[in-house]
Amino acid sequence: MEKIRKRRFGIIASLVLAALILLGAFWASVTIDKNKTHQDTLARVEKKGQITWGVKADTKLFGLMDTKTAQPAGFEIDLAKAMTAQIAKQTNTKLSAAFVPVSSASRIQLLKNTNIDGLISTMTITPERAKIVDFTNVYFNAGQSLLVKKDSGIQSVKDMNDPKYTVLVVVGTTAAQETKKYAPKAKIIALQDYASAMQALKSGQGQALSTDNAILYGLATENPEYHLVGGVFTKAPYGMAFDHNQKPMTKQANRALKTLQENGTYNRLVEKWFHNVPGLDWHDLEVNK
Repeated sequence: MEKIRKRRFGIIASLVLAALILLGAFWASVTIDKNKTHQDTLARVEKKGQITWGVKADTKLFGLMDTKTAQPAGFEIDLAKAMTAQIAKQTNTKLSAAFVPVSSASRIQLLKNTNIDGLISTMTITPERAKIVDFTNVYFNAGQSLLVKKDSGIQSVKDMNDPKYTVLVVVGTTAAQETKKYAPKAKIIALQDYASAMQALKSGQGQALSTDNAILYGLATENPEYHLVGGVFTKAPYGMAFDHNQKPMTKQANRALKTLQENGTYNRLVEKWFHNVPGLDWHDLEVNK
């Protein structure tokens, strides 16, 4: 009798195990299919009728929170709106643009988590980043520079190559590693955002703030006692970004960007946001002149 019981138990256990394996295989299949759909950015935005862009909300001229509307405003915001409208036209779908503020440190993770569909957030195209995200063609050519107090005596990044100097940068940017190439003896302090970095510069925690010249121009317009020095010492081309292996979405975005550059929309946005920046000839930023 005991043998029969054990035998029955063994058969039942085998059947249960087989059922669990089949169920597991089924759910794995469902999950794979779901993930494929979930990861297809173009299909996702077309389905929901919206492209959610990760944008800066602390970067004057490119993306800064408007206290009156409680919405970010800037060159990248307007460009994202124009991109969304053009992609909608190309794909014959109805698409609206939504915006989520991101920081340099958080933006890629938010993209990976699909909290956002794309990034247009003063992000430099680099080989390292291109391994984990898909970049569009360049939409803005920037370069790293220094913002210093006008009476500092600092003329270029080479002047910072001394242990007595501290350069302030922002977490998640390429500024620290690039500064080290040109001023290896300088100390580096990384802050969470540009507002904090600017405040640190004013309080004397550092003698220079280094990041892309495009961002520094925005800071200079708000802080006239500070100015850019030494020109640019790197090339920092900005690209919009989508999750990795998103060729359909990236293709549509490149097509849309090309159209906006050719039909004059891009240059109109450049004039709108950069025509009155001290020390900058906005015509140099135009394309297809």
